[in-house]
Amino acid sequence: MRLLIIGALEGQLSQASKMAMDGGAKVAHASTIDIGLATLRSGKGADLLLVDVMVDIPALIAGLEAERIHIPVVACGTETNAAAAVNAIRAGAKEYIPLPPDAELIAAVIAAVAKESSDFLYRDPAMANVVRLADQIAGSDASVLITGESGTGKEVMAKYLHARSRRASKPFISINCAAIPEHLLESELFGHEKGAFTGAVARRVGKFEEANGGTLLLDEISEMDFRLQSKLLRAIQERLIDRVGGSRPVPVDIRILATSNRDLALEVRENRFREDLLFRLNVVNLKLPPLRERPGDIAALADHFVAKYSAANGLPQRVLSPAAREELLRAPWKGNVRELENTLHRAVLLSSGNVIESDAIRMPDGTGLSDVVQSHSLASQVREAADAASRTLVGRTVADVERDLILDTLNHCIGNRTQAANILGISIRTLRNKLHQYADEGVAIPAPGEQRTSAA
Repeated sequence: MRLLIIGALEGQLSQASKMAMDGGAKVAHASTIDIGLATLRSGKGADLLLVDVMVDIPALIAGLEAERIHIPVVACGTETNAAAAVNAIRAGAKEYIPLPPDAELIAAVIAAVAKESSDFLYRDPAMANVVRLADQIAGSDASVLITGESGTGKEVMAKYLHARSRRASKPFISINCAAIPEHLLESELFGHEKGAFTGAVARRVGKFEEANGGTLLLDEISEMDFRLQSKLLRAIQERLIDRVGGSRPVPVDIRILATSNRDLALEVRENRFREDLLFRLNVVNLKLPPLRERPGDIAALADHFVAKYSAANGLPQRVLSPAAREELLRAPWKGNVRELENTLHRAVLLSSGNVIESDAIRMPDGTGLSDVVQSHSLASQVREAADAASRTLVGRTVADVERDLILDTLNHCIGNRTQAANILGISIRTLRNKLHQYADEGVAIPAPGEQRTSAA
């Protein structure tokens, strides 16, 4: 656990720092926001920022966002700083710790951040098989490609691997290749020298150097520009990177993990992804099944999220009713674990009592989960009916299918030739010719105002 404290390190904040070190954290200090950002920019990363509430926390969080640095912020201050504490939480701080510090509270916050980064909750056999494979290869330095639909927990699996590797005490650095503009991604990965381009006002250490000794996660790597993929391939093969504007290569020692919700083999065939890079990344593939295919995980995750958000919102511990639990199991969960988590956070807030009933589980637009389940069930029935209809066509000639379609439509129209021709999209002359042909073949043709009693 790497902790960076920002603010005047005096008295009670010094005490909090000592407690954190006693709890096993590696602690660094920056007296101002600018020094803190410079520290992070230089590659001396952190897993958690502990910030004096009197520091301009909105400005700090804006600075982190501008630098695309994603680190949880915890504010701390005396209990008399109530207004500042509220402003810090509103600005984006995850927690507020009152001073003077409590050793157990400091330890709990550090443990929570560390635990959050490596926990992988599962109960279903489908996921158990994936975790079993992950445990087998976690201790190696092999590159791993983690695939699956959006929201299945690919980044959580990456953190799980890192926490069980020989690099666990070293940094785990993640970069989302889809979230950073193409022209900035190279600098984010490899860093840049001062003056390398407009806006490069200082040297910036990239993610490769920041992860040195540890693990680098390339999240959504399928979104990376094809040109940049060749530079990434060289970095992985040679363990050397070139800062933008740099004059000499920089050696790095890292393990590479990557995620994708696309089929990279298909991306290779479409010339959007380098085949040699795929071979380098895909030493081991961990494919996470969608939530709808691991029902055993839905109940376990649901209970976890209800407990988590009950506590986070200062509410009495809430539980799911049997009916609500049943609907959760039948829902399609297109957004997978991420959608389930957001839905249950909402349910905790909307529930009128300590038992969460089905009517409290709603989608963002207000639609009830029961409506979603019914809609999904109806859509499934339609698909099954369409599949069944398709299967009945196998082995039949086009002429047979055309004849039955024409006669069924005419039957539906109670023998009205004009209406049937309009529905079929053919001329009345074509319809009459077809009916004469069928009559010559011995097929009973309904007269106007009549219906067939049986098909031929």
